[in-house]
Amino acid sequence: MNKMLSGGCLCGRVKFSVRDEFKTFLQCHCKQCQQLTGSAFASNIFTHPGNIEWLCGESNITVYEHPIREFSKFFCNRCGSGLPFINKTKTSLIVPAGSLNEAFTIQPQANIFTSEEASWFRAGMQAKCFSGGRSHTPATRF
Repeated sequence: MNKMLSGGCLCGRVKFSVRDEFKTFLQCHCKQCQQLTGSAFASNIFTHPGNIEWLCGESNITVYEHPIREFSKFFCNRCGSGLPFINKTKTSLIVPAGSLNEAFTIQPQANIFTSEEASWFRAGMQAKCFSGGRSHTPATRF
């Protein structure tokens, strides 16, 4: 039996659980995913539409549906964290990988729309790495 994973938003208003039964894990580098995430790419995990239990805060979810293109974003209306949603064709539940609290078994299977990759992505992968920690931020070192 696959384990249950918890997830939610940064502020804790929205919480959910999903079973570790994922079928696809894609990292999308298209311009719209860059804009939706504010990052170099979106990391989305696909599962069957019924694989979610909203534990709290479902009323705190805001939905953005692009009026022309075929994409959506579901997010917490307080902290802006991306949250799971069922795609427009109703064939998959799409779970932002970063919204999960525990490790899951699937690994990224493909990087898609790499022709639209952010111009700074490759250089960023070569930049200095800092292990982090809550007591300081690397940005204070520059």
